[in-house]
Amino acid sequence: MGSTSDDPPMTSTTNTTNGDATTSSPNGTNSSEEQSRKDEEDIPYWNVNVPPHLRTQTCPSYLLNLNPKDLSIISTPDSHYEIESWPTVLSKIRSYRPDLFQRIPSDLRRYHEFCYNIKQQYGSVMNFILSQRLGWEHPIIPKGDEPFECEEDVKILRNDWPYGIDGKIVHLVVWVKFELEAEGEKGDLTEKETKVVGEWVRKKFVVEGGLEEGRVVWFRNWTCLKSVKSVEHFHVMLFDPDKELVDGLTGGDVPLCQRVKLSI
Repeated sequence: MGSTSDDPPMTSTTNTTNGDATTSSPNGTNSSEEQSRKDEEDIPYWNVNVPPHLRTQTCPSYLLNLNPKDLSIISTPDSHYEIESWPTVLSKIRSYRPDLFQRIPSDLRRYHEFCYNIKQQYGSVMNFILSQRLGWEHPIIPKGDEPFECEEDVKILRNDWPYGIDGKIVHLVVWVKFELEAEGEKGDLTEKETKVVGEWVRKKFVVEGGLEEGRVVWFRNWTCLKSVKSVEHFHVMLFDPDKELVDGLTGGDVPLCQRVKLSI
């Protein structure tokens, strides 16, 4: 079929490096890159980021019925994910948008597989957290009458499945035996509780821990976003802290994402 004067001419250039030739398309990408992108688009979402020899014809049980956000992330190649910087993290937290945090696609896949296996073995993620991570028994009864009154009512651990953020950022989860009062449809902390938590975080990480205030930030997920709703907790992120400080706060805790072996 011939071309009209309005059609751009088909062009091909040859780049040679170490004797190997690759054909480039008009948009500047070579044919192998285009084919790679096409292959990615043709892969079912459950096989994205999976080595060819481990791909399956049917979707694994732990990736069925994903919510729209997780489905979109799981369908994204890791190479397309952009790691978030400390300023970006601060911006999301200070604008109170914890819903915008995401895990690296392959990490989210592993997270879903882990949670699925945990539910099969322990009945629920909460049962696992209580018995294996916190060493607490249900029902959870605080020793102190007021929040943070007794150290036994607080346990700081590494986030087992952190978000896709700068490797210099340490993501901690502060688990507490007492309730933090929330309000509204989403479950925001009340102004009073926000002040109480903020003062404790400053005392623990800035005054006692020696970190600059600009390197410490905290947030509590909206109640509707919590993956473990039955055990109260909030998140603290530290920028480039000393390992000794983190080990001291967490008792040398190692996040599960570094310990468990999953299918990929």
